[in-house]
Amino acid sequence: MQMQMQLQRHTFALRNVNQIQRAPLSSPQVVTMKAQMREIHSLLKWVDDVKEGGMRKKKLVYNHEDWLKHRSSTRHIRHFMSSLSSRVILSLIPPVCIFTGIAALVGAYNTVVGEYGFLSLPLIHANSLPYQLTAPALALLLVFRTEASYARYEEGRKAWTRVIGLVTDFARQANTGIRHPDDTHLKHQLLDYIMAFPFALKCHIIYGSDIRCDLERFLPENDISVVLSSQHPPNCIIQFMSECLRQLHLNDHERHSFDSHLSQFNDSIAVCQSLIETPIPLSYTRLTSRFLVLWHLTLPIILWDQCEWIVVPATFISAASLFCIEEGNGSDPEIN
Repeated sequence: MQMQMQLQRHTFALRNVNQIQRAPLSSPQVVTMKAQMREIHSLLKWVDDVKEGGMRKKKLVYNHEDWLKHRSSTRHIRHFMSSLSSRVILSLIPPVCIFTGIAALVGAYNTVVGEYGFLSLPLIHANSLPYQLTAPALALLLVFRTEASYARYEEGRKAWTRVIGLVTDFARQANTGIRHPDDTHLKHQLLDYIMAFPFALKCHIIYGSDIRCDLERFLPENDISVVLSSQHPPNCIIQFMSECLRQLHLNDHERHSFDSHLSQFNDSIAVCQSLIETPIPLSYTRLTSRFLVLWHLTLPIILWDQCEWIVVPATFISAASLFCIEEGNGSDPEIN
């Protein structure tokens, strides 16, 4: 009899376990959490899309009117009013919101524990001396990051300026130096290839570029198909130019002069590719990112004794300022 009762109890327990295991996971709480996670993921994806879209946006080439606007005494108001359209500021939404929320949680916990003595739990606070000692290190990391980023920008700007200068000089020499009556068609082809080269290079180094749309203005459909099927469009354009030079009626000095331009084109390709393929040392960028995260995770704890609830706006301002510097110089600018 006792054996039967124990067997019935075990059978009842197993049934309960099976019912729990077979219970659907789509409870209201789980559904709400999944919906919130989808919303957060959508927000993060939107921020990344805005940032990448800004990277591909055509950069402004300044003229005299633009410089006057840039030096205007009302530029600060204009810059502030356009904050919501800034890709750098929009990309700060996730980290700034997260660290401000953590500061609010720390403030709420310390308020409940300190004023009401909830469960005799300890306050989350610490001495500010470690921050005073590490603040110069964080400042140096951000300064070195800024200098490295702008050095790469300057190198890319010089490389692209050199490409434009080479294209202009090459086109001038081809237009004035090729005079044989049988070379008229080849000269026009060569000039089209010369003008197409910077666009092919631009599309090669900038993600998401429409190379067909750029090359349709210079090349026939057959050449465009060959360029699109090649693994390296700029080198393919250089091969087209080399074939044109081979068929032209040139003396040795003119041929050597034209070939030197092609060699300089190859050098420019190497410089541009090195900038795109080789970022700032990852160990350095990751160290700066980790330092910033740890700094703002512990900032409310350090400031609580002196500031109390002011830690929330203080954390917001600190995260917005320092992450803005890191974000503004963190994405290596592509040559546009």
